[in-house]
Amino acid sequence: MKTDIPAPGLGTYRVTDHDDCVRSVRTALEEGYRHVDTAEAYGNEVAVGEGLAAADVDREDVFLATKVLHPKFTDDYSAASVKENARACLDRLGVDRVDLLYAVHWPADGYGPQTTFDAVAELHDEGLFDRLGVCNMTPDGIDEARDRSPIPIDALQVEMHPLLPQRRLRSYCDSHDIDLVAYAPLGNGRVLDVPELAEIGDAHDVSPARVSLAWAMRKGVVPIPKATSRDHIVDNVRARDLDLTDEEIDRIDALDRRDRQYDPPYAPTWSN
Repeated sequence: MKTDIPAPGLGTYRVTDHDDCVRSVRTALEEGYRHVDTAEAYGNEVAVGEGLAAADVDREDVFLATKVLHPKFTDDYSAASVKENARACLDRLGVDRVDLLYAVHWPADGYGPQTTFDAVAELHDEGLFDRLGVCNMTPDGIDEARDRSPIPIDALQVEMHPLLPQRRLRSYCDSHDIDLVAYAPLGNGRVLDVPELAEIGDAHDVSPARVSLAWAMRKGVVPIPKATSRDHIVDNVRARDLDLTDEEIDRIDALDRRDRQYDPPYAPTWSN
């Protein structure tokens, strides 16, 4: 994987209070984050844009990502819808381009790869985004997207954490020069109750959350944990400085659990 996307990033899923979202984005950027992730379906792009504008950080120093085509948001996967929704995302964010556009939030019924990626290529030609990503796809789905897309697929965003290590997808991304971005990198808090992670954290005098994020980054993955309080924002970004031993990495790898948090009816058939 290229791993040139800043890690960790700030996730904003379910950060629906406008003021909380503005404050958390601004705080994260001023505490050293350089990657913010949002989506049209989150309903907070306006607040994310305001937080970005309020932070004492140059826009060009921030890697900004958003997503379109969520089945709970729209059932129209036409070319016109793709382009209209993507432009609306930029308008809400208050920017003229994003660094990464995830063209498919979930590949649900109605999604057509050729239609979607032809439309996205036009947006790319217009300079509305730099890099193209997809979300919640299996290797077969990514293969199809890569075959149909006139521009490279640079990133895949999926759920990934020590209780769902996504070995097959990580191997696939390694083989195809695709960055893997991990949402729910703390397993919706499940990793905080794993004894092995707590013990490793105690050995370093850090939280299990920090251990989990450091483990993901050692795997070449870009975790995007959600956080709204300054304490959690700071704790998460300091995972960049945590140097886990090879033995500790092996111990986390040996966890024999598959605790998937997101598996809606429109999800693909997962392979792990």
